This record gives sequence, structure tokens and C-alpha cells, in this order.
Amino acid sequence: MILSTTPELQGHQITAYKGIVVGEAILGANIFKDLFGKIRDIVGGRSAAYEQEMGHAREVAFAEMQQKATQLGANAIVGIDIDYEVIGDTGSMMMVSVSGTAVKIN
Repeated sequence: MILSTTPELQGHQITAYKGIVVGEAILGANIFKDLFGKIRDIVGGRSAAYEQEMGHAREVAFAEMQQKATQLGANAIVGIDIDYEVIGDTGSMMMVSVSGTAVKIN
């Protein structure tokens, strides 16, 4: 399946629009990741644990979106938008939401 943030795919013609598809993943970070993330906030640097969780959430969201597009008979998704949010009372959960238009291309 071809995935693109653009509304068109160069070299391909969209022959049918199948509908909007969405994939979402909400993952909680455990207490140790929270603790080390807070230490990183104080001393600076990147938090590998959070980066890994964000990457995993993004993969889950994309897989869900592609599965829904396949069920609609699409072979590409165009106009993909990726959103990241921190949710929960303490901000300990991360949400990745991806959406796009499922299309059939030749």
C-alpha cells in the first residue's frame, strides 16, 4: 500500500475514493519511564524511552489505518495527517492519531 501526505501520487491516477480512514494508538508510559523522562527534563537531553514509545504508537496507528483502508478495497492512502497528543491527568499517556483518504489507484 502506498502512503502519502500529499493529495495526489505522481505517476498514478486515483480511480476511486473509498473514504476517510483513521488509526489511533494510546499508550501509557510506566512509572520508570516517567521518572527518567522527568530527570531528562531537568538535565537536558533526549529521552530514548519516550522516543521508543512514540515510535511504537505511530506504528500501531499506521497499521490500524492501513487495515481499514484494505477492508475498503483501497491500495493507497493520500493526504495523511499525523497528530501527537499527551493525555491524562498527569500527562502519562501518549496518543498518536493518523488519518487520510483511502483511494484506489491504477
